[in-house]
Amino acid sequence: MGRTGMSRRELGRVEVLARVGSKQLRVVDAAGLLRLSYRQTKRLWKRYREEGATGLKHRSAGRGSNRAYGDKFQRQILKRVREKYGGPVGERFGPTLAAEHLAAEDGLRVDAETLRRWMLAEGLWSRERRRQPHRRRRERKEHFGEMVQMDGSFHAWLEERGPQGCLMDLVDDATNTTLARLGQEETIWAAAGALRAWIERYGVPQALYVDWKNLYKRCATGPERLRGEEPITQFGRMCQKLGIELIAASSPQAKGRVERMHGTHQDRLVKKLRRKKIARLAEANAYLQGEYLPEHNLRFARAAARPEDYHRRAPRVAELHRIFRLESQRVISDDWVVRYDNRFFQVEPESRNYAPARAKVVVGEWPEGRVGIEYRGRAVPWREIAAPARRSVPEVRPASAQVTGPTAQIGKRKWVPPENHPWRQAARREVGRKAFSGTRAAPASLALPSASP
Repeated sequence: MGRTGMSRRELGRVEVLARVGSKQLRVVDAAGLLRLSYRQTKRLWKRYREEGATGLKHRSAGRGSNRAYGDKFQRQILKRVREKYGGPVGERFGPTLAAEHLAAEDGLRVDAETLRRWMLAEGLWSRERRRQPHRRRRERKEHFGEMVQMDGSFHAWLEERGPQGCLMDLVDDATNTTLARLGQEETIWAAAGALRAWIERYGVPQALYVDWKNLYKRCATGPERLRGEEPITQFGRMCQKLGIELIAASSPQAKGRVERMHGTHQDRLVKKLRRKKIARLAEANAYLQGEYLPEHNLRFARAAARPEDYHRRAPRVAELHRIFRLESQRVISDDWVVRYDNRFFQVEPESRNYAPARAKVVVGEWPEGRVGIEYRGRAVPWREIAAPARRSVPEVRPASAQVTGPTAQIGKRKWVPPENHPWRQAARREVGRKAFSGTRAAPASLALPSASP
């Protein structure tokens, strides 16, 4: 509606009929321009001559609808909304939900769009949505080694020349220094191998930023929550022994540096591997360490805000070997056998590091598949034995399939009640009663069999 309260169509009619009044057009020409009949145009021209432009305004403009709700009903609805369904922005009901509850709980039926207009006019509703919490970009860490981001990227790194692979990528948050290794999957050994390579090259970082995956972090189970224990994964245990804080990101945007580095590798590394015609993962890793990563870090790494290096000194090789392994706690059985991964290990009881039966030991497994057993931090001698033979369970036939007669007693002996069983006592009483009454002796078919088979 315009400022005069007239619609665009009505203003267009005023313009055309004004031209009729100035003798520029005839009424029949105005009818063609307005796309009306000649008779309707004559009626409009008459109203225009008598009342002017306001005569062309619709007669119902400004009048209430014949189907409108009454003022009393409107006040009742708004009062109920204010009392029951109002409140702060995050708690109040919207017009649609409020209309549903008004009809179901209060027996007051009103159209949701009508209620929306009423609520807007009374300030009970606004078109503003609840805003999301403001997130500001996290600044880089100031020191090299203060935090390292790690993630796996699945991609056709070798294209059609070789198998699919996962690139384990580590990026320093302060300097963009990168170290990567290519494997088949994002497994515990792939993550541990990449972290060990970083430690051997630069040292132990202060913190590691990873995905919220069961590989790195997991949710607590019910018993763990009851005991107040913090769940820890095998990778988390390795980081704990190294003194590395493990931080789990809840979204890809949180670890944007390593995610953007994935995009860089998926462009540059794929093309370089194609030019080198590399088709195997081992060759790709050799190229990464020898040529690609040194050139990449020279081009993309940047200086940290502070010159101090926050890496700690890397442990000795033997200590790293003890850290980067899988550990599981097991109990020695009464016959000095430890079961692990469906394998059976016979512990030698005659040893300097004596491990008694029912004692708890730690079974360690390394990437190459080697297994070791420790009791109180010292290695225990053992030898692997074959799995015990499973006890055969006789087949039980259903009652409908059981065979009667002599054949049935071959597989299973028939049960015979003992001499003092109530069944035998009742039979004896019956036989004595008949004998006392002068009847003839019971036939042989009534005699019960003896307890002996």
